Amino acid sequence: MHQTSGSQGQFKRVLLKISGEALMGDQGYGLHPPTVERIAAEVKTVHDLGAEICMVIGGGNIFRGLQGSAQGMERTTADYMGMLATVMNALAMQSSLEEQGVHTRVVSAIPMDQVCEPYIRRRAVRHLEKKRVVIFAAGTGNPYFTTDTAATLRASEMACEAIFKGTQVDGIYDKDPKQHSDAVRYDAVTYDEVLQKRLKVMDASAIALARDNNLPIIVFSLDEPGGFRGILSGNGTYTKVHG
Repeated sequence: MHQTSGSQGQFKRVLLKISGEALMGDQGYGLHPPTVERIAAEVKTVHDLGAEICMVIGGGNIFRGLQGSAQGMERTTADYMGMLATVMNALAMQSSLEEQGVHTRVVSAIPMDQVCEPYIRRRAVRHLEKKRVVIFAAGTGNPYFTTDTAATLRASEMACEAIFKGTQVDGIYDKDPKQHSDAVRYDAVTYDEVLQKRLKVMDASAIALARDNNLPIIVFSLDEPGGFRGILSGNGTYTKVHG
């Protein structure tokens, strides 16, 4: 179903959240440079519209803390390893964006001065005002919190108007559309419906934080060329999570 969301002016500052797995391409692990380049090109098209963009990228293509702890590793250690994986992904995305002429800053919740900037809210806001893409890395800097929660936290702190969650499908479905041909896509759902129906959008703490701050979540397909720009331009297929 085709739907519009108004003019591009509706979203002047947004946060794009993608999983680490989105950077794998067809590989089962790690980074696939052509895929990173393709996603960076999508971000550039939105940047060219004049939107201010920040990003959060997961680390599951390199290391996932929850899986590490399930295999007997202490959870806190496993989560910190997962945070470091997100820094690697952020640097890869920064490199690709810079090659395409987009000024970028990687901002980490865990200080590592030789590699990226520490998170200072006012400085990050200033980067956005100067039209730099800001990639937030290392989650919230705390174990037991996902990058979904980190994305919602940073979007709230940066006063973003929406979180764009790029996935492999064009919205939220009542069941997995890759396994069920009769799966139905929602045009819009409320935060409470996501929690009650346990729809796989973001984890519960991220949804609750978005609800408390009245922060809409736009779920769309990152695999659809031009999809990110299309929604900001007023077109495209997606599901909106709202109050």
